[in-house]
Amino acid sequence: MCGRYFQARSSGDIARYFGTTNATPNLLPSFNKAPTQDGLVVRRHPETGARHLDVLRWGLVPRWAKDATGAARMMNARGESVAEKPAFRDAFHKRRCLVPMDGFYEWRAEGKGKQPFACALRSGEPMACAGLWEGWKQPDGEWLRTYTIVTCAADGRQALLHDRMPVILPPAAWDAWLGGEDEAALLALLRPAEDPLLAFWPVASRVGRVAENGDGLIARDPLAVVPDGLDDPPPPLTG
Repeated sequence: MCGRYFQARSSGDIARYFGTTNATPNLLPSFNKAPTQDGLVVRRHPETGARHLDVLRWGLVPRWAKDATGAARMMNARGESVAEKPAFRDAFHKRRCLVPMDGFYEWRAEGKGKQPFACALRSGEPMACAGLWEGWKQPDGEWLRTYTIVTCAADGRQALLHDRMPVILPPAAWDAWLGGEDEAALLALLRPAEDPLLAFWPVASRVGRVAENGDGLIARDPLAVVPDGLDDPPPPLTG
């Protein structure tokens, strides 16, 4: 699953990396992004095909929902059922997006407690996670635009932390995900990233508190005792 992630770069850096063409939104970096908070997403303009960087709220609210109270539970969409599940089906076929992040957090059970880990691309480049977005008309007539992150079965070292992980799309797949129409081809993109591409390292437990933020959250926890293979150096930001 993906229940927390971090965006260390500025909106401008993300806009340049993804080649977006609209006015860059002003959303500050966050090292502890949680459901119901605003996040950056890359969407395809339906007429020009250009990429746009926009601010939406994390936790999808289906167009037919009576209210927005269940948004936090819709933070993720399982790739195996995304084409059929009513909450995500329409968005999967018509409103796909990329969710930029510099990495995400996961918790591994350690005895009676849990040790949090950060995961990022070993290259230091931003992740482009598969996402869906939706518009919901609020009682006051204003539109609330929300998104969810698509997940798949975990593989490699990620499976030592959790049985799910976000779908991380390589640059060659971005346009296909944003604008493709063939359902089978789209579903084929929803697979785990190759394990050698990822870096994992332990971080301090305070990341579990939503109010905590700052770049110290992604620093390696020097006191953590972790299994072999889950203690890579945090990669520098590149790209």
